[in-house]
Amino acid sequence: MNFAEIDQKMMRRCVELAAIAASQREMPFSCVICRDGEIVAEAVNRVVQDGDVTRHAELLAISEAQRVLGQKDLSDCTIYSSVEPCAMCSFPIRETRIGRVVYAISSPMMGGFSKWNVLSDNELSNVMPEAFGGIPEVTAGLLYREAAAVWRAWNLVIWLAIRFRGCLTEASKEETYRSVQVRSSRRQGWLRRMLGSHFQRVAGVLRRDAG
Repeated sequence: MNFAEIDQKMMRRCVELAAIAASQREMPFSCVICRDGEIVAEAVNRVVQDGDVTRHAELLAISEAQRVLGQKDLSDCTIYSSVEPCAMCSFPIRETRIGRVVYAISSPMMGGFSKWNVLSDNELSNVMPEAFGGIPEVTAGLLYREAAAVWRAWNLVIWLAIRFRGCLTEASKEETYRSVQVRSSRRQGWLRRMLGSHFQRVAGVLRRDAG
């Protein structure tokens, strides 16, 4: 199974999870993390159920993936989201070095790629390679219609209001172009990754010595 087939399969699972979130009276946000074509972790928003605004699907899935794999380095993983990860969720994506980000619906007001540029910010990994991985590959707009249909079925009035305000939309041509640029830049990040690994080893030695 190639990348395109895996992406389709995982995003369809994301759409299914978004519908499950809606049935639980949550907004239809969902997330899947996979490695080698297999699901490592999946989650839906739990903001309403837990009464906690930080319980976003991406944060829950990233936490679970680290627990399952027993490590914080998720560089060989891909994260799929029904909606573009917000800035809050995008920083942990960079810190865990997730290699690919795929989402269906763009979020021009809150998105960590289309609005706040966290996912494609080279400066993070250039200045702090010991903490942040290189910029991930980004694919925007995959199965947009299917994901949008879940939002319409959840609450048509809210969906139309969100669309009217420009909060959630289909990925723009500019966004797709930037996705291509991100892929190109990532191929040039070998030095940053090498330096990041070196800094991490040094930090580990210092922590052991301090203990």
